[in-house]
Amino acid sequence: MHSLFRGVRVTPVLTIEREAHAVPLARALLDGGLSIIEVTLRTPAALAAIAAIVREVPQIVVGAGTVQRPSDVVQACAAGARFLVSPGMTAELAAAALATELPYIPGVATPSEVMTA
Repeated sequence: MHSLFRGVRVTPVLTIEREAHAVPLARALLDGGLSIIEVTLRTPAALAAIAAIVREVPQIVVGAGTVQRPSDVVQACAAGARFLVSPGMTAELAAAALATELPYIPGVATPSEVMTA
């Protein structure tokens, strides 16, 4: 796995409803010893939350989760995400993610999907 995750035992997966909660939450997690987090793209506040954490808490690595479309990849990158996680994998999504050169973790379940990923 990418060096970004070396030594990381726990990665909190966050669904942030309000952008105002993002920075205090990230600071609390960092104070608790967690230096990498995933913010799911499940709410309208997610991209702004990623951008706020990247801007205000640069010591924490923020990734985007629940990435489902190529446009999610573009928006997550613009917000400052440092890795991408998707619940599944399509050829279009994989191509968009791989074009960013960010670590990309696609959701896979079968041996064939693992080989494709």
